[in-house]
Amino acid sequence: MNSTDLSVLKATVDWLKSGHQVAIATVVQTWGSAPRPIGSWLAIRSDGQVTGSVSGGCVEDDLIRRVQTEILNRETPETVIYGVSQQEAARFGLPCGGTLRLLVEPKPELATLEAVLASISNHQIISRTVNLNTGKSILTPGIRNETFICDDAIMKTTYGPRWRMVIIGAGQLSLYTADFALASDFEVIVIDPREEYAEGIDREDIQFIKGMPDDVLLELGVDAHTAVVALTHDPKLDDMALMEALKSPAFYVGALGSRVNTQKRKSRLLEFDVTEDQVEQLHGPVGLFIGALTPPEIAISLLAEVIAVKYGVPIPEKT
Repeated sequence: MNSTDLSVLKATVDWLKSGHQVAIATVVQTWGSAPRPIGSWLAIRSDGQVTGSVSGGCVEDDLIRRVQTEILNRETPETVIYGVSQQEAARFGLPCGGTLRLLVEPKPELATLEAVLASISNHQIISRTVNLNTGKSILTPGIRNETFICDDAIMKTTYGPRWRMVIIGAGQLSLYTADFALASDFEVIVIDPREEYAEGIDREDIQFIKGMPDDVLLELGVDAHTAVVALTHDPKLDDMALMEALKSPAFYVGALGSRVNTQKRKSRLLEFDVTEDQVEQLHGPVGLFIGALTPPEIAISLLAEVIAVKYGVPIPEKT
């Protein structure tokens, strides 16, 4: 769940606790050029107040009207489709004839939503399965790669930190990188075995693990939704972590260092059981070339590169 939809969840919980009648609309299917991804949330109160978005503003006014006059009085979820025809798409302002299929829940369960919020706050992944015939939902432990499901019987959504960044080293650059990663909806884990950094990170939003990076990576179980960045500038720590990260399914592996040091690092890694193809997956010098000099600027360039790789955007050649 990204930060926008998390704010919707928090507002929905607050509204329900205050006694308001609330409906939740979820984007469950899109065709064409849809402005909001599957799983996006919009919460609508009976008095017309809303939070979140399902279309970037194209259909919200009509949806609010339908919820207030029809759907809020029902007991079970209702499917709403916008943009079935080119004419309707144009009327609602959907780009390129895009179509949205929404599932509107008129009776979301406060206890269930509170449990989802608690799990997310504890950096846990949880799945909510809604029975479309009854409107009731159940919670089960989620997994990072679980896909969204909506058919004639259920809607199953997974919430929590789907994307994860593991930072090797707890120095100043790591802290700036962690802050930008958190703002970009990554779960952040910082690993550093050094005593001088043992008390350096005392924050609830960052998981700090004191241990050898390569051992910790194996314990964490790096997957395809994980980025690993080595920022200690100490080969004894960085190289061992990179060796494990490059053999893992991590979608991004990067390391701080100059071009010369990056080539030396690649040569060292080849001395271990890392293949040439795996070594070539290493991003270094880390980050997009934007002329960054200060730690926060370098952190911005690093996050920009990670996000580009995350979405499959070609990385410009570093000059």
